[in-house]
Amino acid sequence: MLGIDHYTVFLISGLLLNITPGSDTLYILGRSLSQGKAAGMMSVFGIITGALVHTVLAAFGLSLILMKSVLAFQLIKWVGAIYLIYMGIKAIKSNSSGDMTKQMERTANRKIYVQGFLTNLLNPKVALFYLAFLPQFVSVDNTYGALPFLILGLTFIVTGTLWCSLIVLGTELASSKLRSGSLAKYLNKFTGVIFIVLGIKLLRTVKPS
Repeated sequence: MLGIDHYTVFLISGLLLNITPGSDTLYILGRSLSQGKAAGMMSVFGIITGALVHTVLAAFGLSLILMKSVLAFQLIKWVGAIYLIYMGIKAIKSNSSGDMTKQMERTANRKIYVQGFLTNLLNPKVALFYLAFLPQFVSVDNTYGALPFLILGLTFIVTGTLWCSLIVLGTELASSKLRSGSLAKYLNKFTGVIFIVLGIKLLRTVKPS
């Protein structure tokens, strides 16, 4: 099938990977908890865009440059980690005693989208995943060029988008009352801690030999 082997196995594997909690899941969860459904969905769209870029880079072999260059790998890792930690500290220091809905309105959707995009794009582990996972399902005698990589990447993105959207909706149902109640002031700080943990986790990423 267009240079792809065992597409059904890929689909099932992709679904299992999607529902396994990871950095993107924690990021979306944190946004949804502290700022609501709109912010959560904008984060999802941003992360999806980052994943699309990684898919295209993997399809045309550009991600391989990142994986082979120690300097490029370290640079992207440090920039991504510092960005996450910065957002975490900013969230912890923010005054969030008021209604979280007001704070969400003050934060432009475009800004949340860009933050989600950069969080995904500046994670070299995502590039590594696409380079390691997608080729396993591309035929050895592939004559379609980058097409099978693009199809597999888009399939993974679609299933991931559906799962992340469910996370946002579920989180919104569970936390809508918290954001306007006595625990509201703690939600941003909790989100900040999540971002800092993600940044530290990214710093500990080791480039594969």
